[in-house]
Amino acid sequence: MTDPDFPTDLPASPHGDAMQSAADPFDPDPTPGAAGDTLSHVPVLAAEVLEMLQPAPGKVFVDGTLGGAGHTGLLLAAGATVYGIDQDPYALSRARAANPQGLTVLEGNYRDMAQLLAGVGVTQVDGVLLDIGVSSFQLDDTGRGFSYHTEAPLDMRMSQSGESAADVVNEYDAEDLASIIYEYGEDRLSRRIARAIVAAREQAPIETTVQLADIVKRAYPGFSKGIHPARRTFQALRIHVNDELGALRDGLAAAETLLAPGGRLAVISFHSLEDRIVKRFLLGSEGLEALTKRPVVASEEEQAGNPRARSAKLRGARRVTA
Repeated sequence: MTDPDFPTDLPASPHGDAMQSAADPFDPDPTPGAAGDTLSHVPVLAAEVLEMLQPAPGKVFVDGTLGGAGHTGLLLAAGATVYGIDQDPYALSRARAANPQGLTVLEGNYRDMAQLLAGVGVTQVDGVLLDIGVSSFQLDDTGRGFSYHTEAPLDMRMSQSGESAADVVNEYDAEDLASIIYEYGEDRLSRRIARAIVAAREQAPIETTVQLADIVKRAYPGFSKGIHPARRTFQALRIHVNDELGALRDGLAAAETLLAPGGRLAVISFHSLEDRIVKRFLLGSEGLEALTKRPVVASEEEQAGNPRARSAKLRGARRVTA
Protein backbone atom coordinates (compact mmCIF):
# COMPACT_ATOMS: atom_id res chain seq x y z
CA MET A 1 0.00 0.00 0.00
CA THR A 2 1.25 3.52 -0.75
CA ASP A 3 0.26 7.03 0.30
CA PRO A 4 1.05 10.09 -1.85
CA ASP A 5 1.06 12.31 1.23
CA PHE A 6 3.66 10.39 3.22
CA PRO A 7 6.05 12.96 4.74
CA THR A 8 9.31 12.73 6.64
CA ASP A 9 8.20 12.94 10.25
CA LEU A 10 5.37 11.50 12.28
CA PRO A 11 5.09 12.47 15.95
CA ALA A 12 2.18 11.35 18.10
CA SER A 13 -1.35 12.34 17.12
CA PRO A 14 -3.32 13.30 20.23
CA HIS A 15 -6.43 15.40 20.16
CA GLY A 16 -5.82 18.69 21.90
CA ASP A 17 -8.04 18.55 24.96
CA ALA A 18 -6.81 19.17 28.50
CA MET A 19 -8.86 19.30 31.67
CA GLN A 20 -10.42 22.51 32.92
CA SER A 21 -12.26 23.34 36.12
CA ALA A 22 -14.50 26.10 34.76
CA ALA A 23 -18.14 25.35 34.04
CA ASP A 24 -19.20 24.61 30.49
CA PRO A 25 -22.43 23.41 28.82
CA PHE A 26 -21.10 19.86 28.65
CA ASP A 27 -20.41 19.50 32.37
CA PRO A 28 -23.48 17.96 34.06
CA ASP A 29 -22.13 19.14 37.44
CA PRO A 30 -20.09 22.33 37.00
CA THR A 31 -19.15 22.52 40.67
CA PRO A 32 -15.32 22.61 40.85
CA GLY A 33 -14.02 19.27 41.98
CA ALA A 34 -17.29 17.45 41.33
CA ALA A 35 -17.29 14.14 39.52
CA GLY A 36 -18.89 15.64 36.44
CA ASP A 37 -16.07 18.15 36.20
CA THR A 38 -13.80 15.47 34.76
CA LEU A 39 -15.87 15.61 31.59
CA SER A 40 -14.89 19.23 30.87
CA HIS A 41 -12.20 19.92 28.30
CA VAL A 42 -10.17 22.92 27.22
CA PRO A 43 -9.79 22.88 23.42
CA VAL A 44 -6.43 23.48 21.83
CA LEU A 45 -5.88 26.81 20.01
CA ALA A 46 -9.25 28.05 21.27
CA ALA A 47 -8.76 31.77 20.65
CA GLU A 48 -7.18 31.15 17.27
CA VAL A 49 -10.06 28.93 16.16
CA LEU A 50 -12.63 31.52 17.21
CA GLU A 51 -10.75 34.25 15.35
CA MET A 52 -10.63 32.08 12.25
CA LEU A 53 -14.27 30.92 12.29
CA GLN A 54 -15.84 34.16 13.57
CA PRO A 55 -18.94 32.64 15.23
CA ALA A 56 -21.93 34.87 15.93
CA PRO A 57 -25.66 34.57 16.66
CA GLY A 58 -27.51 33.23 13.64
CA LYS A 59 -24.50 31.49 12.14
CA VAL A 60 -24.47 27.72 11.59
CA PHE A 61 -21.39 25.57 12.12
CA VAL A 62 -20.36 21.95 11.84
CA ASP A 63 -17.99 20.45 14.37
CA GLY A 64 -17.03 17.35 12.44
CA THR A 65 -15.03 15.91 15.32
CA LEU A 66 -17.17 16.60 18.38
CA GLY A 67 -15.01 14.64 20.82
CA GLY A 68 -14.85 16.38 24.18
CA ALA A 69 -16.92 19.24 22.68
CA GLY A 70 -14.56 21.95 23.87
CA HIS A 71 -14.63 23.86 20.60
CA THR A 72 -18.36 23.32 20.22
CA GLY A 73 -18.90 24.85 23.65
CA LEU A 74 -17.09 28.00 22.52
CA LEU A 75 -19.15 28.25 19.34
CA LEU A 76 -22.37 27.82 21.30
CA ALA A 77 -21.26 30.46 23.80
CA ALA A 78 -20.90 32.88 20.89
CA GLY A 79 -24.56 32.29 19.99
CA ALA A 80 -23.99 30.02 17.00
CA THR A 81 -25.92 26.88 16.09
CA VAL A 82 -23.74 23.77 15.92
CA TYR A 83 -24.17 20.37 14.32
CA GLY A 84 -21.74 18.07 16.12
CA ILE A 85 -20.64 14.86 14.41
CA ASP A 86 -18.89 11.92 16.04
CA GLN A 87 -18.72 8.16 15.69
CA ASP A 88 -17.53 7.51 19.25
CA PRO A 89 -20.42 6.18 21.39
CA TYR A 90 -19.00 7.82 24.53
CA ALA A 91 -18.70 11.26 22.94
CA LEU A 92 -22.22 10.96 21.57
CA SER A 93 -23.78 9.90 24.87
CA ARG A 94 -21.92 12.63 26.74
CA ALA A 95 -23.11 15.36 24.39
CA ARG A 96 -26.67 14.07 24.36
CA ALA A 97 -26.75 13.91 28.14
CA ALA A 98 -25.58 17.51 28.41
CA ASN A 99 -28.07 18.57 25.70
CA PRO A 100 -26.95 22.22 25.45
CA GLN A 101 -29.16 24.66 23.60
CA GLY A 102 -28.14 25.12 19.99
CA LEU A 103 -26.44 21.75 19.50
CA THR A 104 -27.70 18.95 17.28
CA VAL A 105 -25.72 15.73 17.65
CA LEU A 106 -25.28 13.51 14.58
CA GLU A 107 -23.82 10.02 14.72
CA GLY A 108 -21.37 9.16 11.97
CA ASN A 109 -17.99 9.87 10.44
CA TYR A 110 -17.23 13.45 9.44
CA ARG A 111 -16.25 12.19 6.00
CA ASP A 112 -20.02 11.77 5.47
CA MET A 113 -20.99 15.18 6.83
CA ALA A 114 -22.79 16.29 3.67
CA GLN A 115 -25.15 13.31 3.80
CA LEU A 116 -25.59 13.57 7.57
CA LEU A 117 -26.56 17.23 7.35
CA ALA A 118 -28.81 16.64 4.35
CA GLY A 119 -30.66 14.17 6.55
CA VAL A 120 -31.66 17.02 8.86
CA GLY A 121 -32.36 19.47 6.05
CA VAL A 122 -29.09 21.42 6.07
CA THR A 123 -27.29 22.06 2.78
CA GLN A 124 -25.11 25.09 3.60
CA VAL A 125 -23.22 26.24 6.69
CA ASP A 126 -21.15 29.23 7.74
CA GLY A 127 -18.23 27.26 9.04
CA VAL A 128 -16.70 23.82 9.53
CA LEU A 129 -14.25 22.77 12.22
CA LEU A 130 -12.18 19.60 12.05
CA ASP A 131 -9.99 18.75 15.06
CA ILE A 132 -8.25 15.62 13.84
CA GLY A 133 -6.94 12.80 15.97
CA VAL A 134 -7.76 11.09 19.24
CA SER A 135 -9.35 12.95 22.14
CA SER A 136 -7.72 12.99 25.55
CA PHE A 137 -10.52 10.98 27.08
CA GLN A 138 -10.08 8.34 24.37
CA LEU A 139 -6.35 8.13 24.98
CA ASP A 140 -6.92 7.92 28.73
CA ASP A 141 -9.75 5.38 28.54
CA THR A 142 -8.05 2.12 29.48
CA GLY A 143 -10.70 0.06 27.75
CA ARG A 144 -10.21 1.48 24.26
CA GLY A 145 -6.79 0.06 23.50
CA PHE A 146 -5.23 3.29 22.20
CA SER A 147 -2.42 3.36 24.77
CA TYR A 148 0.51 1.00 25.16
CA HIS A 149 0.97 2.02 28.80
CA THR A 150 -1.99 0.11 30.25
CA GLU A 151 -3.43 -3.36 29.78
CA ALA A 152 -6.53 -3.32 27.57
CA PRO A 153 -8.14 -5.22 24.70
CA LEU A 154 -6.32 -4.40 21.46
CA ASP A 155 -9.17 -2.50 19.82
CA MET A 156 -8.31 1.09 18.71
CA ARG A 157 -11.60 1.62 16.87
CA MET A 158 -13.26 5.02 17.16
CA SER A 159 -16.59 3.31 16.59
CA GLN A 160 -17.60 -0.27 17.27
CA SER A 161 -17.70 -1.31 13.62
CA GLY A 162 -15.06 -2.71 11.31
CA GLU A 163 -11.88 -4.59 12.07
CA SER A 164 -9.99 -3.97 15.28
CA ALA A 165 -6.26 -3.64 15.80
CA ALA A 166 -6.29 -7.21 17.11
CA ASP A 167 -7.77 -8.37 13.81
CA VAL A 168 -4.98 -6.62 11.92
CA VAL A 169 -2.05 -7.94 13.94
CA ASN A 170 -3.42 -11.48 14.03
CA GLU A 171 -4.56 -11.79 10.42
CA TYR A 172 -2.41 -9.60 8.15
CA ASP A 173 0.72 -11.05 6.60
CA ALA A 174 4.15 -9.68 7.45
CA GLU A 175 4.43 -7.59 4.28
CA ASP A 176 1.16 -5.76 4.86
CA LEU A 177 1.95 -5.21 8.54
CA ALA A 178 5.34 -3.77 7.66
CA SER A 179 3.76 -1.45 5.10
CA ILE A 180 1.25 -0.13 7.64
CA ILE A 181 3.88 0.42 10.31
CA TYR A 182 6.26 2.15 7.91
CA GLU A 183 3.79 4.37 6.09
CA TYR A 184 1.65 5.44 9.04
CA GLY A 185 4.31 5.20 11.75
CA GLU A 186 7.49 5.89 9.78
CA ASP A 187 9.32 3.23 11.71
CA ARG A 188 12.50 2.12 9.97
CA LEU A 189 12.32 -1.21 11.78
CA SER A 190 8.87 -1.92 10.37
CA ARG A 191 9.86 -5.20 8.75
CA ARG A 192 11.55 -6.46 11.89
CA ILE A 193 8.51 -5.52 13.96
CA ALA A 194 6.17 -7.20 11.49
CA ARG A 195 8.19 -10.41 11.60
CA ALA A 196 8.18 -10.32 15.39
CA ILE A 197 4.39 -9.92 15.42
CA VAL A 198 3.90 -12.86 13.07
CA ALA A 199 6.26 -15.04 15.11
CA ALA A 200 4.53 -14.15 18.37
CA ARG A 201 1.02 -14.84 17.11
CA GLU A 202 2.10 -18.30 16.01
CA GLN A 203 2.56 -19.07 19.70
CA ALA A 204 -0.62 -17.36 20.94
CA PRO A 205 -3.09 -14.75 19.67
CA ILE A 206 -2.13 -11.13 20.36
CA GLU A 207 -5.13 -9.81 22.27
CA THR A 208 -3.97 -6.97 24.52
CA THR A 209 -2.09 -3.69 24.29
CA VAL A 210 0.65 -4.81 26.65
CA GLN A 211 1.21 -7.99 24.64
CA LEU A 212 1.78 -6.00 21.47
CA ALA A 213 3.89 -3.35 23.20
CA ASP A 214 6.19 -6.01 24.62
CA ILE A 215 6.56 -7.69 21.22
CA VAL A 216 7.55 -4.40 19.60
CA LYS A 217 9.88 -3.53 22.46
CA ARG A 218 11.72 -6.83 22.11
CA ALA A 219 12.15 -6.18 18.39
CA TYR A 220 14.16 -3.04 19.18
CA PRO A 221 17.86 -3.58 19.84
CA GLY A 222 19.21 -2.04 23.03
CA PHE A 223 16.07 -0.16 24.03
CA SER A 224 16.29 1.32 27.53
CA LYS A 225 14.68 4.71 28.07
CA GLY A 226 13.06 7.49 26.10
CA ILE A 227 10.11 7.24 23.72
CA HIS A 228 8.59 3.78 23.87
CA PRO A 229 9.32 1.91 20.61
CA ALA A 230 5.67 0.81 20.40
CA ARG A 231 4.44 4.38 19.98
CA ARG A 232 4.79 4.46 16.21
CA THR A 233 3.32 0.98 15.76
CA PHE A 234 0.28 1.87 17.86
CA GLN A 235 -0.23 5.10 15.95
CA ALA A 236 0.10 3.32 12.62
CA LEU A 237 -2.46 0.68 13.59
CA ARG A 238 -4.90 3.32 14.84
CA ILE A 239 -4.63 5.32 11.62
CA HIS A 240 -5.14 2.18 9.55
CA VAL A 241 -8.03 0.74 11.58
CA ASN A 242 -9.97 4.01 11.42
CA ASP A 243 -8.88 5.00 7.89
CA GLU A 244 -8.02 8.38 9.36
CA LEU A 245 -6.26 9.80 6.32
CA GLY A 246 -8.99 8.67 3.94
CA ALA A 247 -11.58 10.22 6.24
CA LEU A 248 -9.62 13.48 6.29
CA ARG A 249 -9.48 13.70 2.50
CA ASP A 250 -13.19 12.95 2.19
CA GLY A 251 -14.04 15.31 5.03
CA LEU A 252 -12.18 18.23 3.49
CA ALA A 253 -13.99 17.74 0.20
CA ALA A 254 -17.34 17.49 1.97
CA ALA A 255 -16.64 20.63 3.97
CA GLU A 256 -15.92 22.61 0.81
CA THR A 257 -19.25 21.61 -0.71
CA LEU A 258 -21.14 22.63 2.45
CA LEU A 259 -19.61 26.06 2.96
CA ALA A 260 -21.71 29.02 1.91
CA PRO A 261 -19.93 31.87 0.08
CA GLY A 262 -17.73 33.52 2.69
CA GLY A 263 -17.96 30.45 4.90
CA ARG A 264 -14.87 29.39 6.80
CA LEU A 265 -13.00 26.14 7.37
CA ALA A 266 -10.64 25.50 10.29
CA VAL A 267 -8.60 22.30 10.56
CA ILE A 268 -6.36 21.30 13.46
CA SER A 269 -3.90 18.50 12.77
CA PHE A 270 -1.39 16.83 15.04
CA HIS A 271 1.17 15.25 12.78
CA SER A 272 2.67 15.88 9.39
CA LEU A 273 0.70 13.17 7.59
CA GLU A 274 -2.46 15.10 8.36
CA ASP A 275 -1.01 18.57 7.87
CA ARG A 276 0.42 17.65 4.48
CA ILE A 277 -3.01 16.49 3.30
CA VAL A 278 -4.68 19.69 4.53
CA LYS A 279 -2.01 21.91 2.96
CA ARG A 280 -2.25 20.19 -0.42
CA PHE A 281 -6.03 20.29 -0.38
CA LEU A 282 -6.13 24.03 0.27
CA LEU A 283 -3.49 24.72 -2.37
CA GLY A 284 -5.40 22.69 -4.94
CA SER A 285 -8.84 24.10 -4.22
CA GLU A 286 -10.22 26.74 -6.59
CA GLY A 287 -13.13 27.52 -4.29
CA LEU A 288 -11.16 28.12 -1.10
CA GLU A 289 -8.70 30.85 -0.17
CA ALA A 290 -6.21 30.11 2.60
CA LEU A 291 -6.49 32.43 5.61
CA THR A 292 -2.84 32.03 6.65
CA LYS A 293 0.36 31.35 4.73
CA ARG A 294 1.69 29.08 7.45
CA PRO A 295 -0.07 26.91 10.01
CA VAL A 296 -0.92 28.55 13.31
CA VAL A 297 0.71 26.87 16.32
CA ALA A 298 0.03 27.07 20.03
CA SER A 299 1.73 29.74 22.11
CA GLU A 300 4.53 28.81 24.49
CA GLU A 301 2.15 29.48 27.36
CA GLU A 302 -0.47 27.09 26.00
CA GLN A 303 2.12 24.43 25.27
CA ALA A 304 3.43 24.70 28.83
CA GLY A 305 -0.07 24.22 30.23
CA ASN A 306 -1.13 21.55 27.75
CA PRO A 307 1.73 19.42 26.37
CA ARG A 308 -0.63 17.85 23.84
CA ALA A 309 -0.90 21.25 22.14
CA ARG A 310 2.77 21.18 21.17
CA SER A 311 2.20 19.33 17.91
CA ALA A 312 -1.06 21.09 16.98
CA LYS A 313 -1.20 22.99 13.68
CA LEU A 314 -4.18 25.07 12.59
CA ARG A 315 -4.93 25.89 8.96
CA GLY A 316 -7.96 27.75 7.69
CA ALA A 317 -9.66 28.85 4.51
CA ARG A 318 -12.58 30.96 3.29
CA ARG A 319 -15.05 30.06 0.56
CA VAL A 320 -14.57 32.52 -2.30
CA THR A 321 -16.85 31.01 -4.95
CA ALA A 322 -20.56 30.28 -4.98
